[in-house]
Amino acid sequence: MTDDFERMWTDLTPVGRSAASGGYFRQPYRGAESELRSWFLEQATARGLRVESDPVGNVVAWWAPPGVSGPGVLTGSHLDSVLDGGAYDGPLGVVSALAAVDVLRSRGFVPAKPIGVSVFVEEEGSRFGLACLGSRLAAGVVPWRDALALTDRDGTSFEDALSSAGLGAGTYEPWDLAATVDCFVELHVEQGRDLVDRGAAVGVASEIWPHGRYRFDFTGAANHAGSTRMEDRQDPMLTYAMTALAANKQARLAGQRATFGRVEVAPNGTNAIPSRVTAWLDARCSTDAGLASLVEAISGQATDRADRDGTSLRVTAESVSASVAFDASMAARLAADHEGGDWPVIPTQAGHDAGILSAAGVPTAMLFVRNPTGVSHSPEEHASMPDCLVGVSALADTLERLAR
Repeated sequence: MTDDFERMWTDLTPVGRSAASGGYFRQPYRGAESELRSWFLEQATARGLRVESDPVGNVVAWWAPPGVSGPGVLTGSHLDSVLDGGAYDGPLGVVSALAAVDVLRSRGFVPAKPIGVSVFVEEEGSRFGLACLGSRLAAGVVPWRDALALTDRDGTSFEDALSSAGLGAGTYEPWDLAATVDCFVELHVEQGRDLVDRGAAVGVASEIWPHGRYRFDFTGAANHAGSTRMEDRQDPMLTYAMTALAANKQARLAGQRATFGRVEVAPNGTNAIPSRVTAWLDARCSTDAGLASLVEAISGQATDRADRDGTSLRVTAESVSASVAFDASMAARLAADHEGGDWPVIPTQAGHDAGILSAAGVPTAMLFVRNPTGVSHSPEEHASMPDCLVGVSALADTLERLAR
């Protein structure tokens, strides 16, 4: 197991890595992500797994020994990354899933249900703006026509990106989840410090916080930076700046999360007052009602500020994911009775494909591997090799319990 995992991890480490920052750029349907998908297909073929794919590049590699059929136990994750992201977010779950299949075979285990290793595309939403796009399409929660109309920052449509990658179709049929997936288990690097504080290498997810992405369009009047008096300005940058401060204050007061992480400015000149500022808010809360209240409070303060600045504001919810409570009995079953004691059951504030499948009615669980830095979506994201191998063993044990 050690050699297989380390060999696969070594193969993946250089792909899409920036020499300047050490971070990863693995955006969907571009070179690095396409190379990783090809690597996955090679790994599946080498193991004699039956590969199925759909028109957007979602892939499942099935291990189904002779006579084994019916809905299967699905595992896996994603291979794309955020811009300048870490190495582990996504790929750790895919590599661990392949290694777990190797472990089960080495044990002589014969599953009573098929075991599938999945790779969902555009989980991060880093190119087309909608997180978990691949799993949303598979679950039938995003209309095909709406997906095709999505565009990236360069103006390339999702439809054209698929065509360039040799993918796409006139129509898209969502997966028949009831007929193909008995349950889903996603292994993921932890994106926080809960397991570090508990001194545990592995944990089980209890829930995913509700979260959303909201576009704030601030509009003002472009003018000369030198000749325009301060009192005569309609500067949308001021409105945005006060909104970012308001978001920080409101989230802190409520014990929640609010982040403006992306901003576009027009005309984006050093010596010009902007005519427009577009900013994206990422908001996350422990409850659905809390999320709605937080966004309403931020939007309200932004609107009040726009009135004072002589600017205008339009807020658009680009994607909103409701809270997800994972199957409690399944989580308790997977966390219990391990050497050294039960695994901790913890919540996560990050979104995952597992949350999409859970909301679609699939019994779902997640395993987390300790991240000693507590940092994610950054080159500083990390998991030690010993903890990664504990994660592989934990996933193999989990799949064996579920596929008996």
